[in-house]
Amino acid sequence: MILYQAPEPSPPVPCPYLPDRRLTYEHFFAGEVRPEELDWLLTQGWRKFGAYYFRPACQGCRACQPVRVPVHHFQPSKSQRRVLRLGHQVTMRLDPLHYRPEFFELYARHSLARFGQSADAEDFLVHLHSPSCPSMLALYHLGERLVGVSYLDIGEESLSSVYFVFDPDYAALSLGNLSILREIDLARNLGLAFYYLGFVVPGCARMAYKERFRPQERYSWEHKAWERTGRPRGA
Repeated sequence: MILYQAPEPSPPVPCPYLPDRRLTYEHFFAGEVRPEELDWLLTQGWRKFGAYYFRPACQGCRACQPVRVPVHHFQPSKSQRRVLRLGHQVTMRLDPLHYRPEFFELYARHSLARFGQSADAEDFLVHLHSPSCPSMLALYHLGERLVGVSYLDIGEESLSSVYFVFDPDYAALSLGNLSILREIDLARNLGLAFYYLGFVVPGCARMAYKERFRPQERYSWEHKAWERTGRPRGA
């Protein structure tokens, strides 16, 4: 790993997850991160976009919990099996990380529909198309139409979901949930132990979908260890 900048705190900004709170990240910039180094960073609660690695460091708040699925223990719930049946015609193809204009077009439409935000092409390239570790794409098609692009990082023992964008015209297919289910299965088939889902934030409704993929493990900032949670009742 080449460290371009040592870890330091970011300036506090309004929290995008919980009201009336401030968000601070510990962050650094790095390149040529090897698979085993990526695994270690993920186990310590780090996430990344491009060369930017970050984890929460908010004063008096540890609500953002890194979450991962132990893929060999995961079995889809009844509702998740319905998602798989609903999306059975959606194909997934793995490609090396590369850029095509249609990827940004999809990202821009997704950002506007989901978050009401316009997209910046330069930020898109810096965050998602400037690899600092082994990475790949999972491309989701319905027939000939590209309906989803998943950005994935690959460690020796892990598959990490960096970002997923989908065509809002096909939201009824639950493409976000479908991609997670397909990628958990991919990680299992690759002989990997964990699928990393980013952060779950209790009390934040738009992050609640991650809680449905169980059993899962969450990183305890207090104990500096991963702790198992079971399958939710009624799954």
